[in-house]
Amino acid sequence: MITRFEELDWQTTPIGDLTLRRRTEPAVGQEIYEVKLGDEYLMSSLFTVAEEELSHLGLAAVSGDDLSVLVGGLGLGYTAVAALRDARVSSLTVVDRLGAVIGWHERKLLPASAELVDDPRTRLVEDDFFALVRSAPSEGHPGYSAILLDVDHSPRHQLDPTHADLYDAAGLRALDRHLATGGVFALWSDDPPDQEFMVEMDAVFDDAVAHVVDFENAVTGGMSSNTVYVARSRA
Repeated sequence: MITRFEELDWQTTPIGDLTLRRRTEPAVGQEIYEVKLGDEYLMSSLFTVAEEELSHLGLAAVSGDDLSVLVGGLGLGYTAVAALRDARVSSLTVVDRLGAVIGWHERKLLPASAELVDDPRTRLVEDDFFALVRSAPSEGHPGYSAILLDVDHSPRHQLDPTHADLYDAAGLRALDRHLATGGVFALWSDDPPDQEFMVEMDAVFDDAVAHVVDFENAVTGGMSSNTVYVARSRA
């Protein structure tokens, strides 16, 4: 099988050249979508299990109905769509720093785009998630039932060094102000569970857990794993 690449979009962004492309993956014999930042691979539609589990595990820890969810990082849209499939979710705000990524979905270039943008509960916002949670919540905002974050590779490996302050206790406390009472924070990571980060989580939240999410890797023929951290606001 000949591997063919189709570049769907290329744009210069503040953090580097962003490319969306579609290609055939010989290992599975199907079309996949990939995002690259410069020469670095950011994400692939071949591996979406952990992104979806970010929503499943995060929302499973939230009690009640009429949930308001904030997603940091739009990407290929799998985390956001998984959240919309929870019938308890009444509103979903997705924040992404890159307008190009939001544009991909508005143009319905990706497999998850139509389900995401056609749902009236969805609001896509071009903004810096990290700056947003550093700032105080808007007056009268009741707080989110859940905040689901998938932007950096891991708490130790950030796409932008300005993100680093989120991953210590002070940064997590700033984020916690945006959660409703008993709200849940969930974080995707490409690295194994990080005990030093868990210390920071335990200093701010209750019931912090690092879930290891295993999935089949069709390229290597073996198993791969990501981590999803889930914790509850103690406010």
